[in-house]
Amino acid sequence: MSHYAVPAYKRCGLPRMRRAAAAAVVGPSSGATSAAVFRGRQHSRLLISPHGQQHSRARTNSRLFHSNSRLHSEALASQTVTKAAKVVNKEEDEITIELESYPADEGNGVTFGVGRPNIGDIMDRRAKAGRLVAMTAAYSDSDMFKAPAPEKPLAKRWDHHVSAESTIRGPCVLKQAAKHLKKPGIISLGGGLPCPEYFPFESITLKVPKPPNFSEAATLASGETVTIGKYDVSSSTDKVYDLSIALNYGQATGSAQMMRFVTEHTELTQNPPYADWRCCLTVGSTGALEQALRMLFDRQRGDSLLTEEYSFSTALETAVPLGVNVVGVKMDDQGLLPGSMDEILGTWNPEQQNGKRKPHVLYTVPSGQNPTGATQGTKRRKEIYGVCQKHDVFIIEDEPYYFLQMPAYGSDTLKGSVDEFLDTLIPSLLSMDTDGRVLRMDSFSKVVVPGSRLGWITASAQMVERYIRHAEVASQGPSGFSQVILHKLLDEEWGHEGYLRWLMNLRDEYAKRRDVMISACESLLPKEVVSWAVPMAGMFHWIKVNPRMHPDFPQKSLLQIEEEIFHLCLDKGALVARGSWFRAEPKTTPNEETDYMYFRTTFAAATPENMTEAIRRFGEAVRESFRI
Repeated sequence: MSHYAVPAYKRCGLPRMRRAAAAAVVGPSSGATSAAVFRGRQHSRLLISPHGQQHSRARTNSRLFHSNSRLHSEALASQTVTKAAKVVNKEEDEITIELESYPADEGNGVTFGVGRPNIGDIMDRRAKAGRLVAMTAAYSDSDMFKAPAPEKPLAKRWDHHVSAESTIRGPCVLKQAAKHLKKPGIISLGGGLPCPEYFPFESITLKVPKPPNFSEAATLASGETVTIGKYDVSSSTDKVYDLSIALNYGQATGSAQMMRFVTEHTELTQNPPYADWRCCLTVGSTGALEQALRMLFDRQRGDSLLTEEYSFSTALETAVPLGVNVVGVKMDDQGLLPGSMDEILGTWNPEQQNGKRKPHVLYTVPSGQNPTGATQGTKRRKEIYGVCQKHDVFIIEDEPYYFLQMPAYGSDTLKGSVDEFLDTLIPSLLSMDTDGRVLRMDSFSKVVVPGSRLGWITASAQMVERYIRHAEVASQGPSGFSQVILHKLLDEEWGHEGYLRWLMNLRDEYAKRRDVMISACESLLPKEVVSWAVPMAGMFHWIKVNPRMHPDFPQKSLLQIEEEIFHLCLDKGALVARGSWFRAEPKTTPNEETDYMYFRTTFAAATPENMTEAIRRFGEAVRESFRI
């Protein structure tokens, strides 16, 4: 019998099966009774309609992992070992089947969902699944490409956090109709998909680095020249993506080809500890944040958002027009202070906050935070997550710099395997998220090219489904050009191993730049009034200036002194960012007795020589203002 693989937790109304997810293998019904096998750690009962109809307690709404192949489904079926299955009740409308099964790793050595998978696990799974066939506008989701995890719990529900706007969004009927395109022999007159014959691009040729030689010079000398054709899929036996597919309309989730890559990458690097997580491609993190905020915030409810007291200015500029009340949390060199969060949440009084509700969402950049460069350590992240659990706060984890975690200043660059590289990374909030309360935003902008406008979110199936409903009528998904080019580079040419080695190389390159910046500060800035913490991730260096050492203080305010130094820098030919641009609560008056001035500098783009010269000019501006 042919099998379809279906996540049982999505098909079954059991009381969360002691919070254990299970993977079901359901045989297609053709007038006969459907059969079901569960992977689980305890006895379970499943109700199935003999006619394959949706039931109040169970559904058999099966779907294929690949649009023309059942190999993937059968591979998953082979990873399930059934100890016992018996019919315990049979009625006209339903059959109750009692199943006793154990995970396949107990019976045949296959292990899923225990610890972080490795690249070998991913590639074995691909080999069993066979060639991915996903044509124009093919439906896909992460469940098609990740390993089943019956030992993991399901995410909590977040209905009480979702906005009224998001709640009323329904599926896009035209996008939903595309699922019928996988039916063999179907002739479509239903969708407005242009004919690729009239696309004015026959091919795209690229020259890309060949791992491990990633430098610009090495690429020019010995890089790989690759071509993406219009009809690669139909004219070859191994290609899975081409211009005829990528440049046509697609699903709001993005292409199945890139969905597979980012799902596997998330599994390799994050391995969320609950079962029903999913990914969805985005048009970059700024667009993803705007959609996430609209999913979670209601102007009419008076909703409030927690974030770092100095936060990414574009994020603040996204939130404020939506009517979001932004509340800044005190920070130290490791970013957010959990005690400050707990105090804000524990003492919140709407009457003292102009009727605003207690914050129910946290937006944070845990690694190489923009603008401060602060990186939350493992203990700090666990404490922040604990405060969010205590006060039922949903988390938006923005991690564009996660893989740019660096060694200590002056240390040698780190060497080793990709597994050793992953072991050095501080665990993400997503990787410790047992509740499914984290929506993580990843992006290719900072680690590949920002012009791709391509990233992805990872969250519970419920929250990703709400995100998709918005994307269907907004961006409609990311650019096909970006997807097909990045797929060619990351999946076909580099693979997961090559991409992780690219990230390792990038980390080392930015660590060298960071060290140039710190060295310049140590030799060129007046330390009697200026101080800093060495950034351990990201692209930014946060310089702290003591206004109370200024000869004109307090006659001149903190903000006035900051403005003076900023303009002196411009006069001397150096541009730095004023710290006040990043204040989460800009309408509040700084505490002149305790607060400091800050300036954000970046070591991302300037040459080492120009970086050093810019710091020298900044130091001159500070000295002139302070009359040192």
